[in-house]
Amino acid sequence: MNKLPVLLGLALMTTACSTSDDSSPADADFTQAPDALLQGEVMAMSYSGFRGGQHPDRGAGANNPSQEEILEDLQILVDHDFNLIRMYDSKENTVTTLELIREHELPVKVLLGIWLDAEFSNHEGCPWLDEPIPDEELAANAVKNGEEIEQAIELANEYDDIVVAINVGNEALVEWNDHMVPLERVIEYVRHVKAATTQPVTVADNYEWWIADGAPLAEVVDFLGVHTYAAWEDKTIDEGLSYTIENIEGVHAALPDKPIAILEAGWATTAEEFPGEASEENQARYYRELLDWATAANVSVFFFEAFDEPWKGDPDNEDGAEKHWGIFFVDRTPKLVMQ
Repeated sequence: MNKLPVLLGLALMTTACSTSDDSSPADADFTQAPDALLQGEVMAMSYSGFRGGQHPDRGAGANNPSQEEILEDLQILVDHDFNLIRMYDSKENTVTTLELIREHELPVKVLLGIWLDAEFSNHEGCPWLDEPIPDEELAANAVKNGEEIEQAIELANEYDDIVVAINVGNEALVEWNDHMVPLERVIEYVRHVKAATTQPVTVADNYEWWIADGAPLAEVVDFLGVHTYAAWEDKTIDEGLSYTIENIEGVHAALPDKPIAILEAGWATTAEEFPGEASEENQARYYRELLDWATAANVSVFFFEAFDEPWKGDPDNEDGAEKHWGIFFVDRTPKLVMQ
């Protein structure tokens, strides 16, 4: 099946020269063909929508947003010209979102997610995974992953007018994750999804993983889904864009035959982990600079993220960065970047 028309010819050749001088990061030479953009969009948005007291399934079931809350979120995003969103799984919250987009005829397209739970115990590589994951839990996860994949295939086919691409797994391969799935298994999943759907298929992972280990997976995906977070790597706002460009050019140099989309990049507005750099002003600057570069380079960027999510990270640490990446606060009021 020819998936490329859905991406407006995404898999075209790209070119890259040397990494740009830090004094003028927006002048980087990495450029993709204009039709490398996913759905023709430069700035897209990562969206989950979980508000105070809400959360995805953490072992005892999910507490999902209501239909009214999701519709409010979608209308906010449309009002701010975000017409392409990324969702992270194919569960109830995502199903409701797709239903509402269709019912209300909203001009929103979706990068559909498939969440993969651990099929390998990465307790020796993950800093916060203190004990081995029991074999029976890993086996149960493999069953759940299979069910998730079949649900995603069903949604992609039912909502083929809305779902424009499919992402199989989120940071399930990078060495520090707590939900690791072996590479060969991810490749099997990708092949299965591609055989059963018409949309382009990718996998989202850290830029370092793609550079070091991504070649076998790059052979089977339609485009590379890359995560890059300058702030998490102790970069200042002055270094933020140039470091992001360096990451993307590194992926392209290692894997030059596939186009690239940035599936996560952002800047936290509050962060105990990097308090000197986390601010609304710096988020607004990073967003603006990233948008300018991505527009020139023809790279689709899913900015992380739409709304603050208080369920993330340490529940006792209100200032943890995980809670504060939104361009809107959890009460849906806009941060500086959207004002």
